Amino acid sequence: MTNTPTSPSASAAAKPVRLMSLDALRGFDMFWIVGADALVGALRKLSDGRVVQGLAGQLEHASWVGFHFEDLIFPMFVFIVGVSLVFSLTRTIEQEGRAGAVLRILRRAGLMYLLGIFYYGGFSTPFHEIRLLGVLQRIALAYLFAGLIFCFFQRRGQIIWCVGLLVGYWLVMTFVPVPGGTAGNFAEGQNLANWVDQQYLPLRKWDGDHDPEGLLSTVPAIANCLLGVFAGVLLRDTKRSDWTKVCYLAAAGLALVALGWLWNFQFPVIKKIWTSSFVLVACGYSCLLLAAFHLVIEGWGWRGWAQPFVWIGMNPITIYMIHNLVDVGQIAQRFVGGDLNKLYLGRYGDLAVALAGMAITFGICRFMYQRKIFLRL
Repeated sequence: MTNTPTSPSASAAAKPVRLMSLDALRGFDMFWIVGADALVGALRKLSDGRVVQGLAGQLEHASWVGFHFEDLIFPMFVFIVGVSLVFSLTRTIEQEGRAGAVLRILRRAGLMYLLGIFYYGGFSTPFHEIRLLGVLQRIALAYLFAGLIFCFFQRRGQIIWCVGLLVGYWLVMTFVPVPGGTAGNFAEGQNLANWVDQQYLPLRKWDGDHDPEGLLSTVPAIANCLLGVFAGVLLRDTKRSDWTKVCYLAAAGLALVALGWLWNFQFPVIKKIWTSSFVLVACGYSCLLLAAFHLVIEGWGWRGWAQPFVWIGMNPITIYMIHNLVDVGQIAQRFVGGDLNKLYLGRYGDLAVALAGMAITFGICRFMYQRKIFLRL
């Protein structure tokens, strides 16, 4: 299977493919990114019950080794980036050639990276406080390299790259000793990825002398994006039925989760250094969720429930930046704060503020969607 069109006339007549299930899953993912913190705090204050506390615990990152629902959110977005680039770059290659696709990749990655610098304060802070690597920067780098691999390598080469990145990262992390330490140490601050950040990542690092989106751990994040590419290739295949696609996605998801947890015995599942086992587990769960969304929305045609997620999913970076620039919680307080909150809402006050904040988020995204305002890089 190649990445270039076989018939220019056919490609010119082809209409752009847009999957509602993919937009909805992206929006579902962003829903947790922009609303989880307030919801966690509200749930913890609401009840000491085991179910509520267990749910709240899942909405917090695992301290180091392990996997919570919150740990899925970021890698699933990177996975979705990989799915989406198959549709966008294939269309660009058909219309503008490979050179046009490369220019698109470089432009989008560069803008995303700069937006990441801006997100963490830009030049409003002292120079040494600028964070060179962060969430948006990781997305930019994963998209950059996964996109270039997609453009220049056939499917077999893409698979070799993906496997090579994951296995190569495992080999380096396991068998290359940390200066002054030992090989195969995955403890925080004592592993090779953290050491590389300490030595070679300048300026601000999120965790003091190392960063969860650091230099070396960007390598498996590229493989994370490539696994999304493979899912995108499947979804774009018009010769397969929706049911077949769902079955393949579900089978792949189960296999990846199983392989990831098996690998965990030697290479622990750790989000903060993006271990290869973590990538497999996260992408496995992402595949399963994509299969579920695709089955319900594209297969069964149940679309109405997903529309609010589509509003968010069509403008993910926009709403992410809005939450960075505007205190949505403070705006929510204007609707359910003050005496109304204290006297009448009582123990449900924080939950009301969190839900009001989510309503504001959905309202902004709905407004932009209805007016066809889609801010893309």
